[in-house]
Amino acid sequence: MEERFERFVKTYLNLTEGYDTSGYLRPTLMGFNESFVEAVRSGFTQALADDSFGPGEYERLTDIEFSDRETLHAYLQAMYDYLFNGAPEQPTPPG
Repeated sequence: MEERFERFVKTYLNLTEGYDTSGYLRPTLMGFNESFVEAVRSGFTQALADDSFGPGEYERLTDIEFSDRETLHAYLQAMYDYLFNGAPEQPTPPG
């Protein structure tokens, strides 16, 4: 997994920050340079396509538990849509 994607997830989607849906995340990401933003976009795409990226790996990065891969996948897709496709609301992880 790409280091910049992991860093973004660890920093902004962790147990503390992941539940803050006040609207800062998209502008924060877009404030980074283009190569970082593209690395995060690519990381989401890879995580969504990679069957080995599941709840255990996500919990290792964020300390947030997902019950199964399907729930995690739905959350990651919603987060991708929020960050890159203009979805109006940031998704909230389970809990």
